[in-house]
Amino acid sequence: MTTIHIRRLFPIFVEGILKRGVIISQPSFSQKKNSFLLLFGLGISTLGDFIYLVAINVLVLKLTGSAAAVAGLWIIGPIASMVTKFWSGSMIDRLNIRRIMIGTDLIRAVLVAIIPFFNLIWPIYVCLFFLSISKAFFEPAAITYITNVVPEKGRKQFNSFRSLITSSAFLIGPAVSGALLLITTVHISIWLNAFSFVVSGIMMYLLPNVKTEDEQTVHKFSLTMLRSDWKEVFSFSQSNLFVVKVYFLAQLFMIVALGMDAQEVVFTQQVLHLSETDYGLLISLTGVGSILGAATVSLVAEKLSIKALMTSGYLLVSVGYLVYAFSVSFWTVAIGFMVLGFFNSFSGTGFMTFYQNNVPVKMMGRISSIYGIFQSVLQVIFILLIGFTGDIIPVRYSIVAASMLLLVLSFWQIKLVLMPSKAGYFEEEEEFRSTS
Repeated sequence: MTTIHIRRLFPIFVEGILKRGVIISQPSFSQKKNSFLLLFGLGISTLGDFIYLVAINVLVLKLTGSAAAVAGLWIIGPIASMVTKFWSGSMIDRLNIRRIMIGTDLIRAVLVAIIPFFNLIWPIYVCLFFLSISKAFFEPAAITYITNVVPEKGRKQFNSFRSLITSSAFLIGPAVSGALLLITTVHISIWLNAFSFVVSGIMMYLLPNVKTEDEQTVHKFSLTMLRSDWKEVFSFSQSNLFVVKVYFLAQLFMIVALGMDAQEVVFTQQVLHLSETDYGLLISLTGVGSILGAATVSLVAEKLSIKALMTSGYLLVSVGYLVYAFSVSFWTVAIGFMVLGFFNSFSGTGFMTFYQNNVPVKMMGRISSIYGIFQSVLQVIFILLIGFTGDIIPVRYSIVAASMLLLVLSFWQIKLVLMPSKAGYFEEEEEFRSTS
């Protein structure tokens, strides 16, 4: 009875908010309500993730006293993705994606909730491994669901609002976690993340079902089905080579940036001799830049084309990293961090909208998952590579080399995006041929 009452009363509450203009104008109230629920559900779980991110590192360090054990937390995710994504997409495209999102939210809530009860590191690693598997299902399913529910002409603004929420969570989450650690225990922060997954699951339950073209009951998972799906993805890739090029350039750009981020503590403290307090302030300034950038995109999304978002975003993010790589003081690093934080929302919103508009919805789970395998492999390789070279050559040189590579990738991406013959891939008001 409680659930029924929630389902009846919550839309009334949402309607009051929507009428005050919280959500951008959409063709109908139903679509506005769905956008709100999606943003709220995804946003609350993202905030919980950033609160949990600080807490789990503190918990593992207290439990083991080992920096290596903490570093192990960052390896589990890509490994879980590599062993899951080569088959998960086949399931996502054939099962009810809303149920997948609800189920993985509840599974993650349970897994996170039991972590504080362990006194050994290995059960925690096991939980984190299955958490990463659940995430490997949730994220492609969420992209597919968003593409189904949000109309094409509203996707750019939806993605900009999601970017704004993520940027805000990036800044607020660690601050909340730090405050909780001061007044309570690390367990409270972790349980708060578990609760955020429950809330997210409730939001997904309040959303409508969408039936994808290939949705069916999977009676038996077979290698034949998996092989057929891989062939279908490669067939799509061969016939849409431009989309694949843009996608992998975007992913390679992100991977190089992540590799640089993994070394920023070493760079700021050992090369620039900044304090831990200075580093914390730099991260906060990056968060402020991200929020300002996402807010700007949210306000001007209707006026900026996908091309404008992608070209300005990738170029100026790479410029921000260049400023960071050649910096000599706190303030030059701060300028670089704020520039890259501000324009990251431009590139992210533009690319995600491009991806949603040009990838068939019925194959989106398989494409996101299979492409994600290569992304995870490259991510592990590049993080290890930049860390390894940092022990052989000065960190400054490896960071400068990586920033120059980002600049080259941004020019390459801009060249692709501005090709006159490919203008059809960036049409925004009518459905493009590859999604039909």
